[in-house]
Amino acid sequence: MQSVTTLADYPRIAAGKVREVYAVDAEHLLLVASDRISAYDFVLEPRIPDKGRVLTAMSVFWFELFAEVLPNHLVAYDDPCIPAEVAGRALLVRRLDMLPVECVARGYLTGSGYSDYRTSGSVCGVALPAGLTEAEQLPEPIFTPASKAQLGEHDENVTFGDVVRTIGAGRADEVRAATLAVYTLGAEHARKQGVILADTKFEFGVDRAGQLVLGDEVLTPDSSRYWPAESYAPGRSQPSFDKQYVRDWLTSPASGWERASETPPPPLPDDIVTATRARYIEAYERITGRRLADWPS
Repeated sequence: MQSVTTLADYPRIAAGKVREVYAVDAEHLLLVASDRISAYDFVLEPRIPDKGRVLTAMSVFWFELFAEVLPNHLVAYDDPCIPAEVAGRALLVRRLDMLPVECVARGYLTGSGYSDYRTSGSVCGVALPAGLTEAEQLPEPIFTPASKAQLGEHDENVTFGDVVRTIGAGRADEVRAATLAVYTLGAEHARKQGVILADTKFEFGVDRAGQLVLGDEVLTPDSSRYWPAESYAPGRSQPSFDKQYVRDWLTSPASGWERASETPPPPLPDDIVTATRARYIEAYERITGRRLADWPS
């Protein structure tokens, strides 16, 4: 592939709250992570320094770790075709036919899963034992899919039956098995590093051979809930290494923001930005055993 000098040499074909996707050629895409942070369907200001590098470096670590278990779309993070302006924040990846399902695995009961459980005793149609509390570990990890919402809309929890109707029974079984297998391996590795992987979201695609392939980002602090194991105690909200810290500030009296009002949230204070950056970096360094300072920038 021919090297380029700027991102402008590639057509931008998609943009989300945090990532942008550029066409490199007929077989490859450039997936660029920004320092933007989103919560409650709003992109917040200001940005979190180094967040894009953390997301990219973390995904590379997990893609490499899982490579023998499941194919993934990663080609390179240091290819000459990656422009210098996005070095450390961009991945060269294979094009896939992405499946229209958010593949969520939960090992602990929290977030929207806990809200659903309190209402129905189940999550996404998966019945759970009575009497579980906030952040309690589940008897075994569960597959709790969601619809893939358009930008500005909410992902909606759905049942496995909905997934079957969307992508077919055979592919749905394959996706569920892959989701739980990769979550379990990731959770085991993280726990050895003193971190609990409470839940996470995966995206899968299909290559030209019809093979299921792991895509997008993997087990990042944006797509996952990470808790320090040393302070874990069920029955309450947990300290976190992810953007739950930002969510908690937004819904606290300190922010002055009413989520129900649908007005944009206020800018993040400097101390929240600094603390959020520190949590993202700590998550990466604790889990991978690597230093972010050694990652390209």
